[in-house]
Amino acid sequence: MAFWPWSEELEVGIGEIDTQHRWLVDQTNRLHEALENDADSQEVGDILEGLMDYTMNHFIVEEDLFNRLGYPETDAHKAEHNQFTSKVLSLLDCHERGEASGTEALALLKDWLTHHILKVDKAYVQHFRSHGVA
Repeated sequence: MAFWPWSEELEVGIGEIDTQHRWLVDQTNRLHEALENDADSQEVGDILEGLMDYTMNHFIVEEDLFNRLGYPETDAHKAEHNQFTSKVLSLLDCHERGEASGTEALALLKDWLTHHILKVDKAYVQHFRSHGVA
């Protein structure tokens, strides 16, 4: 069984966003599996870097939609994105210095993404749908 199984509860109902969220959950599970199997530092680092790159691209997609659709909570949402990015970059830096950060990254990913998807992302769904995005 996966560390963090995907569920319909995590879906926001916007295809592109749900696909990206699911990828993030899958990669979080991949990180968990690597840590459970005592993967080498390079593999863990590759997963963390992949998660960081993909997350930043995901944020760009969301923020572009915010700007195009005039989402009123854009600034607050971007601030959450920036805070998360900063935390993940810090963990990645720790990993690159040889400090064990995988377990902390795993907890951050699951906790932050769960909160962010269920509360913050779901808050924009009605606005997006009212502008024809589904």
